Amino acid sequence: MNLDKVYKHRFSPEEVEAMAGVWRVLIDDFFARWIGKDDAVLDIGAGYCNFINHVTAARRVAIDANPAVEENCADGVEFIEASRLSGVDLGGGFDVAFMSNFLEHLDSANDVLTLLADTRKLLNPGGRVIILQPNFELTGSKYFDFIDHKTVLTDKSLVEALELTGYRVTYLKKYFLPYTSKSALPKKPWMVRLYLKMPIVHRFMAGQSVVVATPDTVP
Repeated sequence: MNLDKVYKHRFSPEEVEAMAGVWRVLIDDFFARWIGKDDAVLDIGAGYCNFINHVTAARRVAIDANPAVEENCADGVEFIEASRLSGVDLGGGFDVAFMSNFLEHLDSANDVLTLLADTRKLLNPGGRVIILQPNFELTGSKYFDFIDHKTVLTDKSLVEALELTGYRVTYLKKYFLPYTSKSALPKKPWMVRLYLKMPIVHRFMAGQSVVVATPDTVP
């Protein structure tokens, strides 16, 4: 599948630009609590690099199977083209590994388990994985409105996958963001900040969950 073609068809330049502003707020007002300025951060399946470009960290690395993603990297972001983590030299361990709307693109549940296990091996002691993930329980059949969505996950199955691969879940927010950037998520920064402060609204609008986990002491 030509990933560059798929995403250029799916998102207009205006949508891409608007989502960059949304991510700036999401990081500052939500995700930053798990990221230190001295951390090494890995963005797995970086796509438009909306996460890694806006993170403040000592080292920022984007990895993606699509070579065109390198064009999206901001100054100071390292890019690695790869379709898997195993056998790839990433230049050291990481304090934070991040995945957004990625696991559903894998071919099978076994591939999800393999990726999570490989990610665990890359984390430094005390490191964490942050996963923003469409939740089939919340989206229903809309989960498959995109041609490259293959593997079904809910918050419960994601937690199980993490536990099976040696993680301990430290944070779970089942109702978080709307399903896609085409959903009713407000795009103006002040409206995104307001949305984040209104969890009651999340229960009616959310299609994505967020999970944070750390490697357990026993693999």
